Amino acid sequence: MTRIEELLYVVPAALIAVVGHEFAHGWVSWKLGDPTPKRDGRLSLNPLVHLDLFGTLCLIFFHFGWAKPVKINMYYYKDKRKGVFLTALAGPAMNLVLAFAACLTVGGVLRVSGVYLSRYLYIFVRWLEYFAVLNTGLAVFNLIPVPPLDGSKVFGMLLHNDPEALARRGSSIGYLIIVLLAVTGILSVPVNKAVQAVLWVMTRAAWFIFGLG
Repeated sequence: MTRIEELLYVVPAALIAVVGHEFAHGWVSWKLGDPTPKRDGRLSLNPLVHLDLFGTLCLIFFHFGWAKPVKINMYYYKDKRKGVFLTALAGPAMNLVLAFAACLTVGGVLRVSGVYLSRYLYIFVRWLEYFAVLNTGLAVFNLIPVPPLDGSKVFGMLLHNDPEALARRGSSIGYLIIVLLAVTGILSVPVNKAVQAVLWVMTRAAWFIFGLG
Protein backbone atom coordinates (compact mmCIF):
# COMPACT_ATOMS: atom_id res chain seq x y z
CA MET A 1 0.00 0.00 0.00
CA THR A 2 1.39 3.41 -1.00
CA ARG A 3 1.46 6.35 1.40
CA ILE A 4 -1.33 8.06 -0.54
CA GLU A 5 -3.52 4.94 -0.37
CA GLU A 6 -2.85 4.69 3.36
CA LEU A 7 -3.88 8.32 3.86
CA LEU A 8 -7.15 7.59 2.04
CA TYR A 9 -7.78 4.97 4.71
CA VAL A 10 -6.58 7.00 7.68
CA VAL A 11 -7.88 10.54 7.08
CA PRO A 12 -11.64 9.69 7.09
CA ALA A 13 -11.11 7.46 10.12
CA ALA A 14 -9.20 10.24 11.91
CA LEU A 15 -11.92 12.80 11.23
CA ILE A 16 -14.66 10.51 12.59
CA ALA A 17 -12.55 9.63 15.64
CA VAL A 18 -11.81 13.26 16.51
CA VAL A 19 -15.37 14.45 15.97
CA GLY A 20 -16.78 11.59 18.06
CA HIS A 21 -14.27 12.25 20.83
CA GLU A 22 -14.94 15.98 21.15
CA PHE A 23 -18.68 15.73 20.61
CA ALA A 24 -18.85 13.25 23.50
CA HIS A 25 -17.04 15.70 25.81
CA GLY A 26 -19.40 18.51 24.94
CA TRP A 27 -22.56 16.43 25.01
CA VAL A 28 -21.87 14.93 28.45
CA SER A 29 -20.98 18.32 29.94
CA TRP A 30 -24.12 19.83 28.40
CA LYS A 31 -26.30 16.98 29.74
CA LEU A 32 -24.82 17.61 33.19
CA GLY A 33 -26.11 21.18 33.07
CA ASP A 34 -23.17 23.10 31.57
CA PRO A 35 -24.23 25.37 28.64
CA THR A 36 -20.61 26.23 27.72
CA PRO A 37 -20.04 23.57 25.00
CA LYS A 38 -23.31 24.49 23.25
CA ARG A 39 -22.53 28.20 23.52
CA ASP A 40 -19.08 27.60 22.00
CA GLY A 41 -20.55 25.58 19.12
CA ARG A 42 -18.88 22.32 20.21
CA LEU A 43 -22.08 20.26 20.01
CA SER A 44 -21.38 19.86 16.32
CA LEU A 45 -20.39 17.07 13.95
CA ASN A 46 -18.41 19.53 11.80
CA PRO A 47 -14.75 18.42 11.96
CA LEU A 48 -13.45 21.98 11.47
CA VAL A 49 -14.94 22.96 14.83
CA HIS A 50 -12.89 20.35 16.68
CA LEU A 51 -9.63 19.83 14.80
CA ASP A 52 -6.23 20.82 16.18
CA LEU A 53 -3.61 20.95 13.41
CA PHE A 54 -0.73 19.27 15.23
CA GLY A 55 -2.98 16.84 17.05
CA THR A 56 -4.62 15.73 13.82
CA LEU A 57 -1.27 15.30 12.05
CA CYS A 58 0.01 13.19 14.96
CA LEU A 59 -3.16 11.10 14.81
CA ILE A 60 -2.71 10.49 11.07
CA PHE A 61 1.02 9.77 11.09
CA PHE A 62 1.58 8.29 14.58
CA HIS A 63 -1.90 6.83 15.28
CA PHE A 64 -2.35 8.89 18.45
CA GLY A 65 -3.18 12.56 18.84
CA TRP A 66 -5.60 15.15 20.20
CA ALA A 67 -8.12 17.85 19.22
CA LYS A 68 -9.09 21.29 20.50
CA PRO A 69 -10.09 20.94 24.16
CA VAL A 70 -13.77 21.50 24.90
CA LYS A 71 -14.21 24.28 27.44
CA ILE A 72 -16.36 23.34 30.41
CA ASN A 73 -17.54 25.09 33.55
CA MET A 74 -17.65 22.59 36.40
CA TYR A 75 -19.60 25.00 38.61
CA TYR A 76 -22.74 24.09 36.68
CA TYR A 77 -22.40 20.47 37.85
CA LYS A 78 -24.32 19.31 40.90
CA ASP A 79 -21.36 17.09 41.79
CA LYS A 80 -18.20 18.80 40.51
CA ARG A 81 -15.85 15.85 40.93
CA LYS A 82 -18.21 13.37 39.29
CA GLY A 83 -19.03 15.83 36.52
CA VAL A 84 -15.38 16.45 35.66
CA PHE A 85 -14.59 12.73 35.64
CA LEU A 86 -17.55 11.88 33.41
CA THR A 87 -16.85 14.74 31.01
CA ALA A 88 -13.11 14.07 30.79
CA LEU A 89 -13.58 10.34 30.26
CA ALA A 90 -16.44 10.74 27.77
CA GLY A 91 -14.08 11.36 24.84
CA PRO A 92 -11.84 8.31 25.35
CA ALA A 93 -14.93 6.22 26.14
CA MET A 94 -16.54 7.25 22.86
CA ASN A 95 -13.38 6.25 20.97
CA LEU A 96 -13.36 2.84 22.63
CA VAL A 97 -17.04 2.38 21.73
CA LEU A 98 -16.28 3.27 18.11
CA ALA A 99 -13.28 0.92 18.07
CA PHE A 100 -15.35 -1.96 19.47
CA ALA A 101 -18.11 -1.22 16.96
CA ALA A 102 -15.50 -1.57 14.20
CA CYS A 103 -14.32 -4.90 15.64
CA LEU A 104 -17.90 -6.13 15.82
CA THR A 105 -18.51 -5.09 12.22
CA VAL A 106 -15.40 -6.96 11.06
CA GLY A 107 -16.56 -10.02 12.99
CA GLY A 108 -19.99 -9.79 11.41
CA VAL A 109 -18.53 -9.46 7.90
CA LEU A 110 -16.26 -12.46 8.41
CA ARG A 111 -19.11 -14.48 9.88
CA VAL A 112 -21.33 -13.82 6.87
CA SER A 113 -18.74 -13.83 4.08
CA GLY A 114 -16.19 -16.29 5.40
CA VAL A 115 -12.44 -15.97 5.00
CA TYR A 116 -12.51 -15.10 1.29
CA LEU A 117 -13.64 -11.50 0.81
CA SER A 118 -14.49 -9.62 -2.34
CA ARG A 119 -12.23 -6.72 -3.28
CA TYR A 120 -14.64 -4.13 -1.87
CA LEU A 121 -15.29 -6.04 1.34
CA TYR A 122 -11.53 -6.42 1.81
CA ILE A 123 -11.07 -2.64 1.47
CA PHE A 124 -13.93 -2.07 3.91
CA VAL A 125 -12.45 -4.48 6.47
CA ARG A 126 -9.00 -2.89 6.16
CA TRP A 127 -10.57 0.53 6.75
CA LEU A 128 -12.36 -0.76 9.83
CA GLU A 129 -9.04 -2.07 11.15
CA TYR A 130 -7.46 1.37 10.72
CA PHE A 131 -10.52 2.90 12.33
CA ALA A 132 -10.20 0.63 15.37
CA VAL A 133 -6.48 1.35 15.74
CA LEU A 134 -6.90 5.12 15.48
CA ASN A 135 -9.77 5.26 17.93
CA THR A 136 -7.97 3.09 20.46
CA GLY A 137 -4.81 5.15 20.05
CA LEU A 138 -6.75 8.37 20.57
CA ALA A 139 -8.37 6.97 23.72
CA VAL A 140 -5.13 5.68 25.25
CA PHE A 141 -3.06 8.74 24.36
CA ASN A 142 -5.61 11.17 25.78
CA LEU A 143 -5.47 9.48 29.19
CA ILE A 144 -1.84 10.60 29.63
CA PRO A 145 -1.77 13.29 32.39
CA VAL A 146 -0.17 16.05 30.29
CA PRO A 147 -2.17 19.22 29.47
CA PRO A 148 -4.29 19.61 27.40
CA LEU A 149 -5.02 15.86 27.28
CA ASP A 150 -8.02 14.46 29.16
CA GLY A 151 -5.81 12.64 31.64
CA SER A 152 -4.56 15.99 32.97
CA LYS A 153 -8.10 16.93 34.01
CA VAL A 154 -8.67 13.60 35.75
CA PHE A 155 -5.37 13.78 37.66
CA GLY A 156 -5.82 17.49 38.36
CA MET A 157 -9.16 16.74 39.99
CA LEU A 158 -7.71 13.82 41.95
CA LEU A 159 -4.63 15.67 43.19
CA HIS A 160 -5.84 19.27 43.52
CA ASN A 161 -9.65 19.10 43.22
CA ASP A 162 -9.19 21.33 40.17
CA PRO A 163 -9.35 19.95 36.59
CA GLU A 164 -7.20 22.81 35.25
CA ALA A 165 -4.47 22.62 37.94
CA LEU A 166 -1.99 20.76 35.71
CA ALA A 167 -2.90 22.94 32.73
CA ARG A 168 -2.05 26.14 34.61
CA ARG A 169 1.27 24.72 35.75
CA GLY A 170 2.28 23.48 32.33
CA SER A 171 0.13 25.43 29.89
CA SER A 172 3.11 26.89 28.07
CA ILE A 173 4.94 23.61 27.54
CA GLY A 174 2.15 21.03 27.43
CA TYR A 175 1.82 21.04 23.64
CA LEU A 176 5.60 21.09 23.23
CA ILE A 177 5.98 18.04 25.47
CA ILE A 178 3.30 16.15 23.54
CA VAL A 179 4.83 16.98 20.14
CA LEU A 180 8.32 16.02 21.31
CA LEU A 181 7.08 12.74 22.77
CA ALA A 182 5.30 11.93 19.51
CA VAL A 183 8.07 12.97 17.13
CA THR A 184 10.92 11.34 19.08
CA GLY A 185 8.97 8.11 19.46
CA ILE A 186 9.45 8.00 23.24
CA LEU A 187 5.79 7.10 23.73
CA SER A 188 5.55 4.75 20.77
CA VAL A 189 6.39 1.55 22.65
CA PRO A 190 4.18 2.00 25.75
CA VAL A 191 1.26 3.51 23.81
CA ASN A 192 1.42 0.86 21.08
CA LYS A 193 1.56 -1.94 23.66
CA ALA A 194 -1.48 -0.50 25.44
CA VAL A 195 -3.33 -0.10 22.14
CA GLN A 196 -2.50 -3.67 21.10
CA ALA A 197 -3.69 -5.02 24.46
CA VAL A 198 -7.01 -3.16 24.25
CA LEU A 199 -7.53 -4.20 20.62
CA TRP A 200 -6.76 -7.83 21.48
CA VAL A 201 -9.48 -7.83 24.15
CA MET A 202 -11.99 -6.17 21.80
CA THR A 203 -11.17 -8.51 18.92
CA ARG A 204 -11.45 -11.61 21.08
CA ALA A 205 -14.79 -10.36 22.43
CA ALA A 206 -16.09 -9.72 18.91
CA TRP A 207 -14.85 -13.13 17.71
CA PHE A 208 -16.55 -14.79 20.69
CA ILE A 209 -19.86 -13.01 19.96
CA PHE A 210 -19.84 -14.20 16.34
CA GLY A 211 -18.50 -17.66 17.11
CA LEU A 212 -15.28 -17.20 15.17
CA GLY A 213 -12.15 -19.21 15.94
